[in-house]
Amino acid sequence: MAFSSDYDTVAVAIRFLITEFRSQPSLDAIAAHVGLSPYHFQRLFTRWAGVSPKRFLQFLTVEHAKNRLRASEPVLQAAIESGLSGPARLHDLLVTTEGVTPGEFKSRGEEVQIVHGIEETPFGPVLLGTTNRGLCHLAFLDPDDPGGQRALAELKENWPEASHASASVETTALARQIFKGQAATAPQPLALLLKGTNFQIRVWNALLKVPFSHLVTYGGLARAMGRPGAARAIGSALGQNPIAYLIPCHRVIREEGTLGGYHWGLERKAAILGWEAARMAS
Repeated sequence: MAFSSDYDTVAVAIRFLITEFRSQPSLDAIAAHVGLSPYHFQRLFTRWAGVSPKRFLQFLTVEHAKNRLRASEPVLQAAIESGLSGPARLHDLLVTTEGVTPGEFKSRGEEVQIVHGIEETPFGPVLLGTTNRGLCHLAFLDPDDPGGQRALAELKENWPEASHASASVETTALARQIFKGQAATAPQPLALLLKGTNFQIRVWNALLKVPFSHLVTYGGLARAMGRPGAARAIGSALGQNPIAYLIPCHRVIREEGTLGGYHWGLERKAAILGWEAARMAS
């Protein structure tokens, strides 16, 4: 999956746009910043996003975000009212969840066997960790951690007593299912194994009900969960999300339509949100 070379350039461009958004830089200015001609930059960006840079930027405006928030709130409320325990559909991917048992939580993953591997995605490389009961970890690698050593340390910190081994066959198959749209032909839904407090798992399951390309605010998610005063606690749970992209904390933004924070970087959050919006618009 030769994604990363395109994404590396896209990430530099998006970082530039986040910094310089007030001046609304032209295509020529963005292309010059990433070291390409306008023609080659537009071609690369369109290959990655499916739309032109100009169209992509429209998906990232505050006004567009506010419109998406208004459209999303009743959809999310209805989805959460239908229950948090059932499977969720993320675009073409059916996802189910299971929490670790209290004994497994207390033992910090003892007797759990995790295999891990680094895989390419449209949003840069990820470290995947999986067990015989489901995927337990998905983390994007930081640019200054290309070998994934820091990401692997984070996985082991979350599951300190589990056994860990590298196994690229399993993780490559998972990456294809998640990021190449092959889930529709997969014989089984994608299972997630979640390790967290009861509240964290409830928040993560609520996030799974946020439909593809929809947005929600911290307060909106709290209200939909019946916990209107818990926006801050929900933000903390999002920061502990162990499974990026699939548990879509990138779809949670601020009330005023700005991105807010993201554990794996604002340019990556903007890239995923714009990419999803482009898929829905095509």
